[in-house]
Amino acid sequence: MQSIQFPTRFLPGTTDNFVSNEVIASDLTTADIWRYLVDTSKWERYYDNAANIELTNGENSLLHYAERFHFDTFGFPIDAQVMELVAPSADDPTARLAWHGWNDGDEDSSIDVYHAFLIEQLPGKRVRLLTQESQIGKSAADLAVQKPNPMLNGHQAWLDGLVKAAKENY
Repeated sequence: MQSIQFPTRFLPGTTDNFVSNEVIASDLTTADIWRYLVDTSKWERYYDNAANIELTNGENSLLHYAERFHFDTFGFPIDAQVMELVAPSADDPTARLAWHGWNDGDEDSSIDVYHAFLIEQLPGKRVRLLTQESQIGKSAADLAVQKPNPMLNGHQAWLDGLVKAAKENY
């Protein structure tokens, strides 16, 4: 199984917060999942922790490599830029999406994150969805000690929503 590649600054275990979520789902392909992940107009339909999504390209709602976008999540307004975008293909069905996100608030509210998704095709028409996020900042450290962990639960809801959306085609 493949893994997510983090920039050195966001290497898990060296930041203020890190979460990792994984789902293996049946009767899906990476392409089934991909279309719901890269189309930001669909996020709010299956994930209630993303709002006010705006892409800077203004052309459509699809994320592109180096795309800048804004959204609200976990109570933070986040500006972000796509750092990795590899769509599944016939030659390589593995898909990757990652962005660097930040909030330039004050010392208590600023946060700097790297959020990545890895979608792998497995034998038997199964897919592995992995999402990981590494965070820096006081607010990230505050999130890390909350029980239950809102990041862990929120990202699990994102993966579960992706699977449900892809299976139900909405």
